[in-house]
Amino acid sequence: MPRRGENIRKRKDGRWEGRYSLLEPRTGRRMQRSVYAKTYGEVREKLASEKKALEYVKKVRKHSGEPCFDTVAEDWLSYVYREKKYATYMKYRMVYEKHIRDKLGQIVFSRLDKEALDAVFRDDGQEAWSVSLQKSISCVLNQILAHGASHFQITAFPYSCPRCKAGEKPIEILSTTEQTRLIHCLYEEMDSYKLGVVICISTGLRLGEICSLKWEDIDFEGKMLHVSSTVQRITVEGQKKKTSLLEGTPKSPFSKRDIPLSEDLVKLLSRYCDDSGKYVVNKRKPMEPRTYQNKFHQYLQWAGVKKTNFHTLRHTFATNCVVGGTDVKSLSEILGHSDVKITLNRYVHPTVEAKRQYMNALAAMYGQMVGQH
Repeated sequence: MPRRGENIRKRKDGRWEGRYSLLEPRTGRRMQRSVYAKTYGEVREKLASEKKALEYVKKVRKHSGEPCFDTVAEDWLSYVYREKKYATYMKYRMVYEKHIRDKLGQIVFSRLDKEALDAVFRDDGQEAWSVSLQKSISCVLNQILAHGASHFQITAFPYSCPRCKAGEKPIEILSTTEQTRLIHCLYEEMDSYKLGVVICISTGLRLGEICSLKWEDIDFEGKMLHVSSTVQRITVEGQKKKTSLLEGTPKSPFSKRDIPLSEDLVKLLSRYCDDSGKYVVNKRKPMEPRTYQNKFHQYLQWAGVKKTNFHTLRHTFATNCVVGGTDVKSLSEILGHSDVKITLNRYVHPTVEAKRQYMNALAAMYGQMVGQH
């Protein structure tokens, strides 16, 4: 059992947690850190090991006066907090705290080597890492290394992050039959929630963008939809279990865009536009993304369509545009991408039917050549 003063406790999830504090040398702030284990004995050993490592680091700092990796990282995060969106800051902080800090935090920055940096990407649960997460870890690590060089005048070990493992899930789209079933379900007893899904499959809006879409963003006369905001639920800093619904600017400057609306969609929207609410989907406040995702799953079930992610609507819209002959540059701007390569490589995947049409057209051309021979 834990002794008085050890600062060890058993959590509700069954794990043991040991807490210790350290002094951030650059700012002088006292910071809390935790170690976890399945048993009291294991967490006590981990706690003793961390404290021993801290004593070693203190000795190194005393003689060298050089900052550790955590000092540089926290300084970089402070810069991100001041200069970037709060959601970006929280994403970077969570990636750093969960995947980097425990392995590099206490190492003197100038003493980083390939072995230490490679250890960030060696983890028992790495097989479950998505390509997106691996890219995020590489992004955060590279930016901290660059920050150390530019703001602390420390030449870090020249390092190239490992290439991301293959295995990212293929992008899903709804088949023509599934789209037909879903559309019929949405138009049956239409309401504002179903209307939002129709807008997404007709314009390629992201989940956060439709959840924050306001009636003032729709120009009925000019038949345009202005994407000017998004909403997402993020963790509150310092409170891992508390989250907040944050409405802000879109993902990037390219995400702020104008999307032309079809005549039919404008007519449909005009039937549901009134003065009873500010937001298109949820009237008086932004829609909770997770709640809307659940509603979408319910519509899929009613329509007899397999369960899939809300983002599938965006992929389906992009694919339909390509099959319909939309040029990639126009589609890239409608989707809010910064580069047409993103549109081609990530979202646009021709259907089997489209590929078959291309092959048949090629065969027909060869057939004409044979006939002319």
